[in-house]
Amino acid sequence: MHTLASKRLINRKELLKMVPLSDRTIYNLEQRGDFPRRIALTSRNVAWDLQEVEQWIEERKSSGARPVRPGHAIRF
Repeated sequence: MHTLASKRLINRKELLKMVPLSDRTIYNLEQRGDFPRRIALTSRNVAWDLQEVEQWIEERKSSGARPVRPGHAIRF
């Protein structure tokens, strides 16, 4: 468990440097529970927990999962 003092938040600009996806894609992933949730700092400013984003990236790297485009069936 992490203490509040060890949390580092990143803004949208920093997030998009780490995860080259569109804002809409990130939002859709969040809504499905497939991406760390944003933290509303103010009514116009959001941030993400850096450690959660880094963990998400590591999970993608180690999963070996291949992306599937929406509407395309997986063939074996």
